[in-house]
Amino acid sequence: MPTPFRKTLPLLAFAVAAPLSLASPVFAQPAPSVTVAQPVQRRVTEWEEHIARLEPSARVELRARVSGQVEQVHFRDGQVVKAGELLFTIDPRPFEIAVESARAELAKAQARLDLAQQDIDRTAPLVRDRIAPQAQMDTRRAAQRDAQAAIASARAQLRQAELELSWTEVRAPQGGRVSDRRVDAGNLVQQGSTLLTTILALDPIYATFDISEADFLRLSRAGITQAGNEGARVSLRLADENNWERVGKLDFVDTAIDPRSGTMRARALLANADMFLTPGSFARLRLRAGEGEALLLPDAAIAADQAARIVMTVAADGTVVPKPVALGPVVDGLRVVRSGLTAQDRVIVAGLHRARPGTKVTAETAPAQPGAPSRLAEAR
Repeated sequence: MPTPFRKTLPLLAFAVAAPLSLASPVFAQPAPSVTVAQPVQRRVTEWEEHIARLEPSARVELRARVSGQVEQVHFRDGQVVKAGELLFTIDPRPFEIAVESARAELAKAQARLDLAQQDIDRTAPLVRDRIAPQAQMDTRRAAQRDAQAAIASARAQLRQAELELSWTEVRAPQGGRVSDRRVDAGNLVQQGSTLLTTILALDPIYATFDISEADFLRLSRAGITQAGNEGARVSLRLADENNWERVGKLDFVDTAIDPRSGTMRARALLANADMFLTPGSFARLRLRAGEGEALLLPDAAIAADQAARIVMTVAADGTVVPKPVALGPVVDGLRVVRSGLTAQDRVIVAGLHRARPGTKVTAETAPAQPGAPSRLAEAR
């Protein structure tokens, strides 16, 4: 009888499958495991880092102050010179002649004054005895005053001639590194127009940089950007240096924000006794932005959404709670958190990719102690 058998076969299959389905258990998905740590709280010194360009503290274009022929050059190209050091000598003979001529004019004026005084001495008794008229005495006194004025003019001409004679020795107005010479011995130079060489003052040296308007406002409210502020210290390192060993001081902040870039130009002054810092080169500069208590986190614990930077925290019941934060600079390898967190928050520092806002996680506390950023960095 094949028909009854085919009808009972599906019923037997259902009877066998039903107990098996009822016996198989349903397992719940376990909560993902993450590593949490509380922010490190300690006193730190904050630094704002910028790209700076080195510039000389003074640039002097040395030009001839008198016309003449260059007689001798007294320096090597690129030499470091001191203030007052002789650099060029211009043929002094025409100016020595001018000095002698001025001295002769002075002697001539002095002789006229002596003669005028003698005339007054001879005329005074005659006028007193009414032998000579008073007008004659007035003429003698006028001649005396004219001779005195001639002496003053001759003395001025002598000083001018001596000054021009001194300008035949071209000396460094200040110390620094001298550039290459633009004229050689035997060349004729023109007064005020011929460039002889250029001197760059390198000790101290300037490091100029730009700060954003937001940073300028924040630093200004803290009194950091005031020129000459003892707290406005800076550190500098070159491209091939790892340590911030070169220190200086903020000494100038511009008077207006550049409307095209929205930045403020600032300048720091640094010692450069070895003349190693070279104008025109770039360096990284850190500006001391303040000192105080701060919360620090590793950068691995910081995420970003479309609006701001956030960190994932774990509540007491294991729920992931995102918190937007305002960040500061990096200090000792950790990121300063200016606002948005408390020292009691448990921040996810490892396994961040397994955490979703509003979900439950299993939190494992990292072995980090406040004030020990190296251990917190290991938790990443």
